[in-house]
Amino acid sequence: MRPRSPAGVNARPRAGRLDQGRQGRSKAAASGAVNWPGTLLVGRPRLREDLRFQQRHRSPHELWLVIVDASASTRRHQALSDGKGLLAQLFDDAYRQRARLALLTASGSAPAWQVQGLKASAGLRDWLDGLGAGGGTPLLAALNEAGRWLAARRKRYPTEQQRVLLMTDGRVKEQLTLPPLDCPCLLIDIERGPIRLGRARQLAGQLGAQYRHIDEVV
Repeated sequence: MRPRSPAGVNARPRAGRLDQGRQGRSKAAASGAVNWPGTLLVGRPRLREDLRFQQRHRSPHELWLVIVDASASTRRHQALSDGKGLLAQLFDDAYRQRARLALLTASGSAPAWQVQGLKASAGLRDWLDGLGAGGGTPLLAALNEAGRWLAARRKRYPTEQQRVLLMTDGRVKEQLTLPPLDCPCLLIDIERGPIRLGRARQLAGQLGAQYRHIDEVV
C-alpha cells in the first residue's frame, strides 16, 4: 500500500520517477485499459475525463557499441573509406533514434575509446572525417575491453538494450580465440580486392555474430 498523499483526498496520483525500473520511466496514457484503482481513488467517474488509464512505458534505452578496425590493411581498395560512409549513416540513425553510442577503435598497438555511452552528436562527423588507418590490429584486446565495459555497464543500467557492431577486414596475423559478447552482435566485413582471405566470416562465427559484407549494406 502506498502512503496517502499529504495533499488530501482531492490529490491526483502522479507517475513515478524510477528511471531505472524494469520498463523505464512511465508516461501518462490518454487511452487504452482503464486504471480503475487510480480512477476510483479520486471519486466516482462521471465524465470520460475522470477516467485514469493504465500508464504506458517508454522502451528501454539502446546502446550501440561500435568497434572499428582501422589497421593498415584497411587502407587497401578503399575498405576503410567505404566503412566510414556506413558509419556516418549509423551515427545519423543513432541520433534520430536517441540511442547512446560507444566507439572503440582497434589500430596501432592498443585499442582506444573515442566515445563511451554518449548521445550521438555532430562532433562524431568531425572525428570520422579525420579517421585514418595505420598500425596493427589489436582486435582481441579491443573485444576483451568491450566485454569488460559492457558487463560493468549492464550492472549500472540493467534495462539498457546493448548491441555491438564490429567493422573489420578480418586480416589478423594470428589465430584468435574470441570472447563471446553477451548481446546481439553484427560483424561488417570490409575486406576488398581481388584476393579475399574470408577471415572476417570466421571471426563472426567465433563471436556468434551475424555476418554481412559491406557490399550488402551500402
